[in-house]
Amino acid sequence: MKYIYTIIIISAAFLLASCGSEDKKSIEDNSPAIGVKVNQVETNGNSPFLSVSGKIQATNSADLSTRMMGYVNNVHVNVGDKVQKGQLLVSINNTDLQAKRAQVNAGITEATAAFNNAQKDYNRFKNLLADNSASQKEMDDMTANFEMAKARLESANQMKNEVSAQFAYSNITAPFSGTITSKNVKAGNMANPGIPLISIETPGDFEVMAMVPETEILEIIKGTSVSVLVKSINKAIQGEVAEVSISAKNTGGQYLVKIDLDKTNANILSGMFTTVQFPVMRKGKSEITLIPTEAIVTNGQLSGVYTVSQSNTAILRWLRLGRSYGNQVQVLSGLNANESYIVSADGKLYNGAKITIQ
Repeated sequence: MKYIYTIIIISAAFLLASCGSEDKKSIEDNSPAIGVKVNQVETNGNSPFLSVSGKIQATNSADLSTRMMGYVNNVHVNVGDKVQKGQLLVSINNTDLQAKRAQVNAGITEATAAFNNAQKDYNRFKNLLADNSASQKEMDDMTANFEMAKARLESANQMKNEVSAQFAYSNITAPFSGTITSKNVKAGNMANPGIPLISIETPGDFEVMAMVPETEILEIIKGTSVSVLVKSINKAIQGEVAEVSISAKNTGGQYLVKIDLDKTNANILSGMFTTVQFPVMRKGKSEITLIPTEAIVTNGQLSGVYTVSQSNTAILRWLRLGRSYGNQVQVLSGLNANESYIVSADGKLYNGAKITIQ
């Protein structure tokens, strides 16, 4: 009797499992196919762009420093503050300059008095010489005395100009309207000549500094329109080649190229890294495979694309990618020529999902 019950229980279990599988299979089989659009893999005999790395910087920027040494009395701004042209940014102790200015002013007073006295003597002896009441030797001595007094007064005035110029370096002001981007000093620090104290830039106008290898620099022409891919926001911005360096003496064999960026609403900042794509057709290169970036599926550090199987299901294929060219990316491995890949789908794709090509 035990054996009969055991056989019945096992049979029931198999029957339930079979029914569950059939129900599951029935659900899978009856799931609607996802409409997709596919493209054929194409190869290009020439790389359509020369891609080089670059960095964004503000078109109008400055690192402000001083020509005098002294303790910082006060820093009037913080990073991120918007300032106007001529606004006071940093005050440096100028007590020694004040003392020197007082000495110069005293010297000017003395030189002015001596000049006025010498001028009177000169005019008086000039009249006496005209009346033959003074010798030529006396007139020559008065002329020399007058010229020396005039020179001493001019020297004293020039010293005053020098001190006034030094006062300008004790009060660091904004050379143009903009935003403070860095502050390298605080009250009580010693300011040294040539060491940047404050950095300022005008937001909104940006340029890109790119380094081009010597093998390609002759192909870069001023005024050429280029595409600049900002990596951090994954957005392409148009620009124009503004300057092309003709020397790599100080840049290690890389030639400096400056690109003026077009006005954009993209949230870009100075220091962001970019990929600059110059439209240079380079002959003699091996064929490359390109697919749209919109077709790429990412999972962590992996990148892939959905392909179409013979049974019309989606199959995720992992790829090894190369450089980006505009809105396309180079496929180094994982996808062969003349294969089809899915560009867009009406629903969420997964491995084995039924699809219908539109």
